Formats: sequence, C-alpha cells, structure tokens
Amino acid sequence: MPPTHEVTNQVPPLVGHDVSDDPALLAALAAHGADRAVPEVRELGLLAGTEQAQEWGRVANANPPVLHTHDRYGHRVDEVEFHPYWHELMRVAVAHGLHAAPWRDDRPGAHLARAAKFLVWSQVEAGHGCPISMTYAAVPALRHNAELAGRFEPLLAAREYDFGLRPPESKQGLIFGMSMTEKQGGSDVRANATRAVPDGADGYLLTGHKWFTSAPMSDAFLTLAQAPGGLTCFLVPRVLPDGSRNRLFLQRLKDKLGNRSNASAELEYEDAVAWRVGDEGAGVRTIIEMVNMTRLDCVLGTAAGMRLGVAQASHHAAHRRAFGRYLVEQPLMRNVLADLAVESEAATTVALRLAAATDRAAAGDEREAAFRRLALAVTKYWVCKRGPAHAAEALECLGGNGYIEESGMPRLFRESPLSSIWEGSGNVAALDALRAMARQPDSVEAFLAELDESAGGDPRLAEAVHDLRTELGDLADLETRARRLVERMALVLQGALLVRHGHPAVADAFCASRLAGDWGNAFGTLPTGLDVAAIVERARPKS
Repeated sequence: MPPTHEVTNQVPPLVGHDVSDDPALLAALAAHGADRAVPEVRELGLLAGTEQAQEWGRVANANPPVLHTHDRYGHRVDEVEFHPYWHELMRVAVAHGLHAAPWRDDRPGAHLARAAKFLVWSQVEAGHGCPISMTYAAVPALRHNAELAGRFEPLLAAREYDFGLRPPESKQGLIFGMSMTEKQGGSDVRANATRAVPDGADGYLLTGHKWFTSAPMSDAFLTLAQAPGGLTCFLVPRVLPDGSRNRLFLQRLKDKLGNRSNASAELEYEDAVAWRVGDEGAGVRTIIEMVNMTRLDCVLGTAAGMRLGVAQASHHAAHRRAFGRYLVEQPLMRNVLADLAVESEAATTVALRLAAATDRAAAGDEREAAFRRLALAVTKYWVCKRGPAHAAEALECLGGNGYIEESGMPRLFRESPLSSIWEGSGNVAALDALRAMARQPDSVEAFLAELDESAGGDPRLAEAVHDLRTELGDLADLETRARRLVERMALVLQGALLVRHGHPAVADAFCASRLAGDWGNAFGTLPTGLDVAAIVERARPKS
C-alpha cells in the first residue's frame, strides 16, 4: 500500500472483554444478596464480549425480518423470516433464563439475577430483548387463569428456544408476545374496538385490528378485546391444539427508527380463537403486572444502552490521541466521560434495586411491593427519558467515527428513544406516578422511607429529601407539574441509592450535580474538585 494509506491512531475494536465487569452491576448484586448469581452473570458477560456475539448483533440488525404473507402457490402463511443470527441471540437469552425462568426459581434473588443478565446481554443487541421481555412479563397475567398457567407456564420457563409454527403444547419451549394497542387509541387501551364473542364452548372468537403486535412470530399473544362484560384480557395462540392455523393475519411489518432486528406488525383477527385470562371487564387489571414487568425491562434496557455507550466512549478516549495527548488525559474529555459514567451508574443502580424489590414483593413483602409500585413509574419516566441524550453524547465522544454505521453507535442512538415510548411514553409514566400516589398512599410512605435510609449520608441528599417532602405536599396544578415532580423524585432516589451503595466518588459527583444543582445543561459540566479520574477508570472496560 502507498504510505498515504498507513493506518495510525485508530482505536482497536472493543472485543474480548467481560461485559459484566461493571462495578455498579456487581455492587448491586452484592448489596441485595444475589452474589450467587455472579458466576452466571460473568459467563454471559464473557460471551457478550466476544467478536462472534457482537457479529450476531450487527448482522441481525443489518438483515431485518421479512414478512411472507403467502407462499408461492398463493396459500396464506403469515411467516416472518429472520436471519439465523437472530435465532442465535434468542437461543442464548433463553438458555440463560432471561425470559420467564425466574418464575419457576424459588431461590432468593432470582429476578435480580435475571435482571443483571438481561442488562449484560442486551448490550450485544437490544431488539431481541423485546420478545424475551414479553415472555417474562406474561407470566403474572397468565396466572389469572390457573388452568392456562398450568398448561403454559412450564413451557414459558423452559430454557429451550424452539422456533417454528406448531401447536404450543407440542414444543419444548414457548415465546409469548403482546398485541394490545390499536390505531385509534394507542396507550388508551380502553378505546380498543376489537370484539370478543363467546364461542359456546370454553373460548371466544376475536375480530379486530391491532396496530402494534410485538414479536409476531411468537407462539401466542396476550391481547385485549371488548367482551360482553367489558375490556378483557385473552390468550391467542398462533397454532391451535389440532395443528390448524388460528385466524390471525399479519398485514405488514412496521418500518421503525430502531429496534430493527425485531419484528413489529399490524395484525388482523378474523374470528380468531382466544382463551380468557382473568374476568370479563378486568382486562386492564389483569395486564397491569405484566406492564410493570415490561416497564422494569425498559429501565434495564436503557441502563444497558448507557453502559454500552460509556464503555465505547471511554475505550475510544483511552486509545485515541489528539493535540499531543490521549483524549482521556484531557480535562474536558474526562469531565464528559465522568458525567456519562455517573448517569450510567445511577441508572444501573436504581434498575437493579427495582429488580430486588420484585423479588421481595414476590416473597410477600408489602412495603417493597408498595415501594416498587411508585418507584418503577418514577424511574421508568426519568431513566428512559435520559437514554437519547446519553447516547448522543457518547456517540459524540467518538467524533466523526461515531457517526459512521460501522462503529455501532448509530444503532445505539436509534434504539435509545424506544424505552421511553414503549409501555407508556413520558406523560403516561409521569401521570401513572401521580395515580399511584393518589390511590396507594402507602407507596409514598415506602418511597420516602427508602430515601430516609440514606439521607444522613450526605447533606446535599438530606436537603433534597427535605425539599421533596415539601413539594409532595403541594397539590396545586399537580398534573401540569407532573414531569418536574417525577423527575425530582427519580433524581433523589438515584442519589439515595448511590450514597448508600455506590462508589464515594460517583455519589459525590451525583449529589453535587443532580441534587445540589452545580451542573450545566449538557453532559461534561460537572463542577471542579471531584474525583473524575476514579469515576472514569471505573467506567473503562478492561480489554
């Protein structure tokens, strides 16, 4: 090659590292008594860091799913074709129990262990996390029908990925999807127009159009329809027990901003056979716990994206030279990296605290259940809202190289808005937090008790908790102020958790910037006097 083509000062690819070597993640496992999961998390982290796993994610996104409505002879088939690497991603996720396995695991910390693994493996590829998350979330709703739960829950929890259109009970493992929203209602599912008519036996026949059906290749879907008694939750299999196709038809796949490896479809029911889950008229009440589970995964998915962004940015800065020094040696870049790392650690810490609350609530801890009810809505609003800004700043750390598709950063950026939209966009999440406070006052008490456990650890946190209590007592124009109030609640919660469980340098930076207000409007505006070197070193992947 001519000397002009000699390659210098380019950053080596970030491969061959342990993705789970994340101090905030490992600290959360220790803090909440799930140390026994560390070997499993490490095993998955090492796989996630391999060149092969990263290639699975890249190629699955470069070759999005294709809908085949008919075969060559004109028969209706409604098949979605995926690249083989998509199936590799799904196989690993299911084999490691990222789907419904925790529901059949009586060991303490099962949901927390699963959350840690979900956070690690989602950094390889985010799109396949959608069907994994929905399968996880389906179990609590399915338990509203003991007979259906008895038939399908063992298959949902099985660690066998068994793709293909066959009767569900003939398979070794199942994946469930969701088919809730309609074009006229969106998040307002009570506006759904799909009709459910009793079939005279033990089922119903559904007719209607669903605007977003997530993961249409799933074995069955939880859906909502208007039964004689009102909005009701149903289970709709793609293949009936006798082996015939159910009457649900894929109309088209959505052309999405991100999440391109995963299929999202419009779906038509024409007298589709369905089985009732929960009582007639109790559809929203039946699915609410499922919504909470998918909201938890929205937070985990955003935390995963933040961690990936910090890892890529800090890796780049450690290997790229400009103006005579490595980028990581330059004070302003260190400020940016430290700020991104603080945001990432705060997101990871609160996400895994919520997973721990899921375990404790499942074990009968009423205070943890009340805390989780409010804290999840608050956190879903704020952490997911921060995802796009964080991804954009992390991309910018790579300069022009970060804007190039091959860097992987554009994929991260395109993915980043999804979690703030899925399962209720910002306004829905903020108003849900207000609803929780109004209907379950014990959730406010549990939330404040969580803050009080840490308030004595930092005077800035103590002052923030005091001010929040005052703000919570002001009921004027509450809906108009909902975003401001919920944002503040989320920040104070993150600060409390970092003070109690986080690294001192990270907690100090968070309290100084997010709570005490010594901060600008962009990342990289932390005040002077912080131990940014320690924060950046914690964030940099060890490759």
